Formats: sequence, structure tokens, C-alpha cells
Amino acid sequence: MTRHISPYHAPDFYTDALAKGRHRDIVGGRWEETGRIQMGLLLGEGLRPDHHLLDIGAGALRLGCKAVPYLDQGHYWATDLSGALLRQGHRAEMEDPSRLAASQLIEDDNFNFPGVTDRITHAIAFAVFTHLPMNHLRRALIQTRARFPQLEKLLFTVFLAPDAAASLEPVRQPDGVVTHDTRAPYHMLAEDVVHLTRVSGFTPDLRAARLPRGQALIVATPN
Repeated sequence: MTRHISPYHAPDFYTDALAKGRHRDIVGGRWEETGRIQMGLLLGEGLRPDHHLLDIGAGALRLGCKAVPYLDQGHYWATDLSGALLRQGHRAEMEDPSRLAASQLIEDDNFNFPGVTDRITHAIAFAVFTHLPMNHLRRALIQTRARFPQLEKLLFTVFLAPDAAASLEPVRQPDGVVTHDTRAPYHMLAEDVVHLTRVSGFTPDLRAARLPRGQALIVATPN
């Protein structure tokens, strides 16, 4: 049996899920709760309506349906592996779809951020690197730092293993999710995450509190 990087990379995953009307389910469930948490994190880090927000791995716009009404029009951008999922979120979840141009929903499978404005001041990648190997985090950090000169803060989440020895085995996270070192959902070592963030041009702040499903939050400030 072929093992893919994550379930999201399996052939026809999005086609099948969207055909069944599961655009909320496939981004992890807890739709309303998680969207509120994401928005609260950004507000807690000083997001204002005049800021420009990039939602990396935005999925079906779980955050977007809350951020777009708050931000000045045109100040929200979303990227995801699946353009179809972004478009379904735009159709189904936006109270006023006219406030978000379709051109600001960007299909992006390698963190190149094609077509995204360089005016981004805040970016968030919530439950993205929990489903990707560590090299994807490295690439995303380097690309984000290089592409957005006005960036003030990047927020992202990971699963952590308690130590190097434990990282080689499955780890049960505080909220019950079991994570792994070589298959999704992935865990990493805190030391590795901090190191990657620093060498990519950021000052990392690894928060002690755990988010839903045991995710750890890192707030990265460009140097």
C-alpha cells in the first residue's frame, strides 16, 4: 500500500470529500471552536482591521469566514493545497462572498505563495505542519520570511514529542491524538522547531499552553 505524505495528498481525496459535502470535516472538525481560537490568537497578537493577513493552509475558510468581516476589504489572503476546497469554502461559508475576491484564494502546494501581495503583515498556519514532514516547515519559514518584507508576526502550530528517544515512537498528545515521526500526524522536537525558526530569520516564541488536540503554538517575529 502506498503511503502518502498525508491523507490530503492521496489521489482524489478532495474530489471524494467535496462530493460528499465534507468540506468542514476534512479540515479537522471542531469548525466553530477552532475558528474562534484562530481569530482569538491573531487578535491577541495585535491584528487590526488595516493589517494584511495570510491564512496558510486555509482549507474551507474556517478562519476566513471570521477574519474577512473583521479586516478591511481586500486584506485577507488564503492559500491551500486544494483550490477546490478554498472555492467551496468561499461558496458555502462566507456570509458576504463579495468581500473576498476569488483571486485572493491561491492554490499553492509548495509555499511559493504565487500572486499573494507582498503587503502581508500577519500570517497564520494552523494545523498545517502537523500533517507535513519537517522539511516542509523549513521551506515555509524561509519562503515566508523572503516573500513578505512587511511581515510582523507568523503564527504556526506543531505537535511536539517530549524528547529525542520518545520521538521515535508514537506519542499520545494531551488531547488524545497519537502522533508519529515519519507519518501523519507528525510530531517534532521543540529544539528542532526553534532552531529552524531562528535560522530562517525569525525570533521564535514557543508558548507553553497547548491548543486543541495538543498543538503547540509558535509566534515567530522577523529579525
